[in-house]
Amino acid sequence: MGAGKLNKESIKGRDIIVVGQQPWDTEIGSNCKNIALEFSKNNRVLYVNSPLDRITLWRNKKDPKTSKRLAIIQGKEEGLIHIQQNIWNFYPDCMVESINWISNTKIFNFFNRFNNGKLARSIQKAIRELDFKDFILFNDNEMFKGFFLNDFLKPAVSIYYSRDYMVAVDYWRKHGVKLEPELIAKNDLCVANSTFLAEYCGQFNPNSFDVGQGCDLDIFVENKQKEAPLDVSAIQGTVIGYVGALQSIRLDRDIIAHIATSRPEWTIVLVGPEDELFKISNLHEFANVVFTGSKSISELPDYINFFDVCINPQLINEVTIGNYPRKIDEYLAIGKPVVATATKAMETFSDFVYLAKDKEEYILLIEEALRDNSVLKEQQRREFALGHTWENSVAKIYDAVRQLHK
Repeated sequence: MGAGKLNKESIKGRDIIVVGQQPWDTEIGSNCKNIALEFSKNNRVLYVNSPLDRITLWRNKKDPKTSKRLAIIQGKEEGLIHIQQNIWNFYPDCMVESINWISNTKIFNFFNRFNNGKLARSIQKAIRELDFKDFILFNDNEMFKGFFLNDFLKPAVSIYYSRDYMVAVDYWRKHGVKLEPELIAKNDLCVANSTFLAEYCGQFNPNSFDVGQGCDLDIFVENKQKEAPLDVSAIQGTVIGYVGALQSIRLDRDIIAHIATSRPEWTIVLVGPEDELFKISNLHEFANVVFTGSKSISELPDYINFFDVCINPQLINEVTIGNYPRKIDEYLAIGKPVVATATKAMETFSDFVYLAKDKEEYILLIEEALRDNSVLKEQQRREFALGHTWENSVAKIYDAVRQLHK
């Protein structure tokens, strides 16, 4: 598939096209954007937003993002935007059909190929304008709109990036259970951000590699001893804390309740937005469970600093088992002891995190974490977490590309 054109010594001076599910103008953090920015340090990068689809146009007509995409499709605005040195963002000047409602896979594939063709022709306009040559195509988990792009764009090297077990989600499961393995197989190589996902990809493509997860940890590095945030400053005694979205599909409320019941002298502080099931859960009835609501990223280090032990009480299911939990690195970057549910992805952290198999073990391990904490262990945790940079993760992607020559 043209992989021999790649410089064997280093990945520099190349043209790289990045496609994925998250557009550049998304508000939330994005692996894809971080990787693209790291690529751009030594290569030219074209970051392609997912094309506007008809149902999004219908549902979100008044959204400024939808209006911008429609204006580009109508030729009223320029779709190729220079972000900074070596990196451009591209808004496709086409609209694709919303087809996931189609049950028959053959019919779905027919229209999906049609959608892919429209997107590819749009991308080719940007390729010509930027004069991209022998490019690398990096597909971030876009198993539908990116399924046929290798066929249409004919990249020198094609890479599929797996960062979530997408087929555990109903939307992707419908056709993804069949199509994602086929897409993994027809790429030159696959890279994943966890051992679980690398092994999943490895079932369909022998050139599959765990490249780890990058994190932006700058605001978590310094263990500044500030005053406690006002909404928790009155809490006395041992504090067990969690930061992140409180989602019932990902977090085990029974573990939290068991900790609160078993150790009423401890206070559990939960920092983050709640889904509907969390909002109506009995956790709100516990005197020693505190919900702070959503906080800005800049405030999170102050809460983590306030905790004596940080927890990540994950449910073990298809959605969570392979996911890399970034919050663990945030906890560790501050040096805090961490107790988390034992999963395949958490094996990476086994030397620095206490891994619990059940709710009873959570109690024992939290007590051990409180008892055995030290300045040396805090420093070791920080050093470990700070190794999880985007620079290191992308370096592993480059190494994986080089493996094609061996």
